[in-house]
This record gives sequence, structure tokens and C-alpha cells, in this order.
Amino acid sequence: MREANSFDLSLLILLAVIWGSAFFNIKIATYSYEPITLALVRVIFASIPLLLLCKLKEIKIEAFGDNWKLFALIGLCNISIPFVLIAIGTSMINSYLAAILMSTTPLSGSLLAHFFLKDEKLSLPKSLGVLIGFSGIVLLFFDKVIINSENYLYALITILGSTFYCIGGLLTLKLKYKKNENVTTSTTLWSVIFLLPLSLIIETPWNSSPTLASTISLLYLGVVATGFAWLIRFRILTVNGLVFQTQVAYLIPIFGIFFGYFLMNEIITWRVLVSLVIILTGIYIFKKNNKGLKENGKRVD
Repeated sequence: MREANSFDLSLLILLAVIWGSAFFNIKIATYSYEPITLALVRVIFASIPLLLLCKLKEIKIEAFGDNWKLFALIGLCNISIPFVLIAIGTSMINSYLAAILMSTTPLSGSLLAHFFLKDEKLSLPKSLGVLIGFSGIVLLFFDKVIINSENYLYALITILGSTFYCIGGLLTLKLKYKKNENVTTSTTLWSVIFLLPLSLIIETPWNSSPTLASTISLLYLGVVATGFAWLIRFRILTVNGLVFQTQVAYLIPIFGIFFGYFLMNEIITWRVLVSLVIILTGIYIFKKNNKGLKENGKRVD
């Protein structure tokens, strides 16, 4: 792994912009598309560049090999379920709020890792970071302008979606000896298998009359925010490593707020800004003291 240069930093910012912009596009897409169909189209378009990447690099795709059950389970927990839950949640809350809630994934993951991984126990400093981060979320729920009786359940659904990302991440560790491209492509293919029949049976997408704006947003989510973004992520992981790539968590909610405010005219209150600062502070404290973060199988202290 090399030290990041200006081009590497530009790619990280680009990744944050793309992922930060995903939330307002999810919001627009939900105006016309049901959540399962939305998730399905995303993973179909994501699978195309991933398959091409594996073909180009001559990487064998093992989706239906000996570990197919684990690939399927990861595809369900790490892609299918969270994509659907986030679409459901974002349909009724501000898009930037979804970005903020999703930024807490490292904190949720640390709690799960504490109970299920032997070498990822919470230390006192890491626990402090988690408590500070989640206190920022609690503060959001006291802002009745943003979260109220009509949408608080959808905020919780969004948080649940981020939790499934964490569960999927823990399951992925069981395949850490396999190539990243193989794992991501294999699990994406399984997510298509799960979502396709559900979309056709439950939502009958052929009966919908989507608007042009929703369709453009959905295509953006599939081609850019999922497929292209994952290729950027692969490049960052390969060249700069895991530690550098995780810094994107600080930028996503900032860009999410930017796009929500300027493109969606979403109201931003002082509690939202304070909550964001508290959450990012918690993430910073946690990551600064996270001695369990690994890069290419080695600890990064």
C-alpha cells in the first residue's frame, strides 16, 4: 500500500460525492418505483461492471461453488435487505437524514464485532467513541421538525438497514481469503436472484408508470452509485488500503446534507448540524483507537 497522493485523495472525494448523492436519488426514485424493484435495478446494473472486471482480471467467480450458501447469505444480508430497507426508510425521511444515519455503520459494526469476533473487543476509548456517536443519533430523534410521529419508524428502518450492512460485513470476514472482486460479484449475483422474483411477484413493476426523473435517478443509482462506485472502491482498496478507504465515512453525510439542502430543498435545523458533528466525532474517536482494523490480513495500528 502506498501513501495517498492528490489523485488518490480526489478519488476518495469522488467516491464520497457519489455515495453522498445516492440518497437524494433514492428519494426521487421512490416517487415512482417500489423498494424491491429499486434495489433490483441497482444490483443488476452493479453486476455488469463487476462481471466485466472479473473477466478482465481473469478472476474466477465462485457464486455457485462450494461456498454458495455463504455467498447467498452475504448477498441477502449485505445487499438485498439493506438496499430494500434503505429505500423504504428514505421514502419518508429527508434524504440527508438517511445519509447521516447510514454514516453510523462503523459504530453499529463495532457493537456486533464485540460480541461475535474474538479480536474486536471494545476498549474504553472505542466504547467512548460509540457512545458519543450514538448520542448524536439520539439527539436527532428529539428534533420534531426532522423526525416526528409520522416518520420515526422509517428512520428506525433506515438504521436497521445499516445494521444489516454490518451483519453482512461480519459474514464477509469468513471469505477474507478470497479475492474482493470475486466476493463482491458473487454476492451481487445472489442478490439479483433474491430480488428478482420478489419484485415480479410482490410489486409487478410492469404496471407502474414511472416519471422520467425517477427513472434517471434509478439508472444513476445502478450505474454510477453502485457499479461505478464499487470499481472506484476496488481501486482505492488495492492502491491505498482499507484504512484510507474507510475515511469516506466522514464525507458521505456532509455531501448528503449538501445535496439534500440545495437540490431537494430539505430543511436543516441546528440540531441536525450538532448531531452530525457529534456523530463524526464519535466515529473519529472510535477509528483512532481501533487497533483491530485490518489491511490485507494484517493489523493496522
